[in-house]
Amino acid sequence: MKFKQIVATVLISFVTAAASIFVYSKYLQSGRSNFFQNGNTEVPVNYARYMPGTQGRSNAAAPTDFTAAAKTAVPGVVHIKTKINPRPVTNGNNLQQRRSILQDLLGDDFFGNEFNGGGDGRKYYIPGQMASGSGVLISADGYIVTNNHVIADADEINVSLSTENKSFKAKLIGADPSTDLAVIKIEAKALPYLLYGNSDNVEIGQWVLAVGYPLNLDATVTAGIVSAKSRSIGINRSGGKVNTAIESFIQTDAAVNQGNSGGALVNTSGELVGINSAIASPTGSYAGYSYAIPVNLIKKVVNDILKYGNVQRAYLGVKYPTQAAISAMSDEQLKEIGIRRDVNGAQITEVIPNGSAAAAGLRSGDVITAINGVNIPGPSQIGEQVARYKPGDKISITYLRDDKEVTVNNVIMKNVKGNTDVVKITTLDRLGVELSELDKEDAANMGINGGVRVTDIGNGIIKKQTTMAPGFVILKAGNTSITSVSALSNALDQQKTLKLIGFYPEKGGNIYYYNINTGTGAGTENL
Repeated sequence: MKFKQIVATVLISFVTAAASIFVYSKYLQSGRSNFFQNGNTEVPVNYARYMPGTQGRSNAAAPTDFTAAAKTAVPGVVHIKTKINPRPVTNGNNLQQRRSILQDLLGDDFFGNEFNGGGDGRKYYIPGQMASGSGVLISADGYIVTNNHVIADADEINVSLSTENKSFKAKLIGADPSTDLAVIKIEAKALPYLLYGNSDNVEIGQWVLAVGYPLNLDATVTAGIVSAKSRSIGINRSGGKVNTAIESFIQTDAAVNQGNSGGALVNTSGELVGINSAIASPTGSYAGYSYAIPVNLIKKVVNDILKYGNVQRAYLGVKYPTQAAISAMSDEQLKEIGIRRDVNGAQITEVIPNGSAAAAGLRSGDVITAINGVNIPGPSQIGEQVARYKPGDKISITYLRDDKEVTVNNVIMKNVKGNTDVVKITTLDRLGVELSELDKEDAANMGINGGVRVTDIGNGIIKKQTTMAPGFVILKAGNTSITSVSALSNALDQQKTLKLIGFYPEKGGNIYYYNINTGTGAGTENL
């Protein structure tokens, strides 16, 4: 009985195995290509998930090993140390004159001996300072780009390379406070330098490295991702260029601290895509966000400085509210000035006569959506795009009017004076101040014929040599009465040493004066 059971079990197993082999060979083997593709008999070639728009593109993730990029970038980033010597400044001593400003301005007795070397004005000394920052080599013969604020007011600039224990004295070639960029040079040959990348191709979420000398440490590399583009944080407006400040930062979460300013932001190929310039921090130290000037703007600024000595800035000739201003306004306020909150672009509130936009036919209410084919999704992008061009360049402007898109080609860009001439640095520019002329009504209320108000003070002669504060109204420069900016410019060109005489309206009728020397350190005051 036991033997029969064993035989039956063996037969059943044999029949079952034969049936399985038959079914597999007849049906499954012939249909194998339905499960595996391209002759691969081990794993599927394609995954089942469908991703629109990925055909023809690599799905490979960005590398997480940054050693190659770091090896490329570190030798091209330098350590900058600056020294500011102690310097005398005039404190604008109050002369305690109690007569009316108008009498003081016109009376010859007031501008007698007291303003010819006498008076009770005193000088005092500002202590010397030392600072540290970073820079990026952009040529084998020693040209370096850094931040303007790294070298501003410096009497001595020293540069150290990461590749050798040697310090070089650097010469300032030129600077642009509006973008916070500067170019310096050391006398050396065959130096490692970084190649320019393309900041327009930088995408949110991509890996980047920040390279510099934070906290006076040796060369340091940190990594992060691009978290936003075209950020405006208002920091350049504090540099004395309120009306011309240009900000369109690349925002990253790569750790950046004091000393990183002027250092490199590079992509994973080691190409320069930005210059690290600022951090958003309630404490002054890194708190999660850092900001870099995009390299496409840097290229234009550097090229202008090397060719002309200063930046040849083009102006579109329009006014528009910033994104921050729009966000702060209520719907009723926006409606009152004719601005749409949901618009994609920069909506014009005013067109300056004789400017490029006026010549192109733009009007108040138009929405600029593209410059030379590059989209302008918001107000912060338009400044960067326009800043890439110089007077005389021709561009196209795309704008919306009554929801209809219009493109105007061959628009000639102009400078601030409304022409295409090369703009040279003047003594007035080297003062480092923003100025506005008093209108007749304001002048009459103050009891004077006219004057020029200092609205903001940045880096330059005034900051370096005086304690002047914004709000000061200039009445005289030397012996010349000042009622216009052009009159002040002429007076400065005629004299190297003179007194700026005026008053602070909010402080009453007391007269102040400041001694300045426009011939000292010529070529370095326009920082």
